[in-house]
Amino acid sequence: MNLVFSKENRYIQHGINISSLRRNLIVKKYEYPSYHIADIGDYLKVFACTAVMSQPIMSMIVNLHQSTQTQFGFGILYNLVKYTAPAFIFGILYTTIRINDLNGNFSCQKHMHDNWSNLFIPTIWWTLIYLLGMPWLQQINKFHNLASFCWQFINGNAAPHLWYNTMMLQFIILMPIFWAISRYVSNSPKRGITVALLTTILYLGWLFFYDNYVFHGIHQTDWYLLDRVFIYAIFGVLAWQFRSYVNQWITKFWWIIALLFIACFIWTNYELSQFGYPVNFYNAPYYKPSMTFYSLAVIGLVAALALYQVRQQQIGNLKIFHFLATYAYRAYLSNVFWSQLIWRGLNMQYHAIFHPYLTLFDCWLFTWILSFSSAYLLHVWWTKTKKILLKVHPQTN
Repeated sequence: MNLVFSKENRYIQHGINISSLRRNLIVKKYEYPSYHIADIGDYLKVFACTAVMSQPIMSMIVNLHQSTQTQFGFGILYNLVKYTAPAFIFGILYTTIRINDLNGNFSCQKHMHDNWSNLFIPTIWWTLIYLLGMPWLQQINKFHNLASFCWQFINGNAAPHLWYNTMMLQFIILMPIFWAISRYVSNSPKRGITVALLTTILYLGWLFFYDNYVFHGIHQTDWYLLDRVFIYAIFGVLAWQFRSYVNQWITKFWWIIALLFIACFIWTNYELSQFGYPVNFYNAPYYKPSMTFYSLAVIGLVAALALYQVRQQQIGNLKIFHFLATYAYRAYLSNVFWSQLIWRGLNMQYHAIFHPYLTLFDCWLFTWILSFSSAYLLHVWWTKTKKILLKVHPQTN
């Protein structure tokens, strides 16, 4: 790679496209071509989206004054799936940087145009549906005039899960910065290590600040919006840029990651148990060292699974994960809508009192199916509608 860069001028003189040459070398450097079908980011998005759909359902079931034993069990299950935001953010950055890196350039205009239709428009519509159609889902406060309506619309309090949305859209808007970081560390392990160390130090400082001033701290009520800020994205950038090292390490030492997963899972459950009963899921935030290491362990294990299926050329599984990843964000937006309809329409509150775990599984499964189905069908409908509109009103130069 360095030899190629040292001879760029010579290639330019002979009319050779440098971006194409770099892209070909990157592809050759990646040992298994089936990664074109699905990558680590796709797997993380699907796992995160699937897991996050269970969290609002667990909250509804636990709030029914369950027995201490049931609360304890649901606390364990909640901690088990409490990796979703870091995994989703890591996956978004990994895939976005990978695609643009292989293309050899990053167009901010194209990036924002694509994400406006894929992410921002669905977000606007679903936020309106929650605020106007299911106003009881609002968090912290409820809107009472136009100003408070607009505030609820943008701060992620329109529904229990939309704070994730506010967090994730930050990274879409800030993607040019992460692209610049990826260019800065490209082909320089020393710079990559420096960025990783600085990120780790800053994040540990952030954990200390949040734990002391926000989480059960003096600013718990007025600084709560800080839980919308997240800085996991850097590791997604580094994981792609140094994939030859990262992938090899994950593949070789996945068992160490598994041990870390088990240790951190026990750690997080011990911390939650210290708050006593009734179990409050607020006491299981992301901003703790235990949950940070747990989330990284889950990311590592999911990456190990993705790399294994890439190496084994499991084309069917790769295609399924890529398809689901395409609609994961839109499915996530609608999941609380569907879980509310299932919960209320099928009187799941009654069943949850007697069969809490079965109710969780049924609601979770139906919500997952309806969320992904609606995301796909709405996409197909909107695509066909746009084609019809363009035929009726063709664009003029």
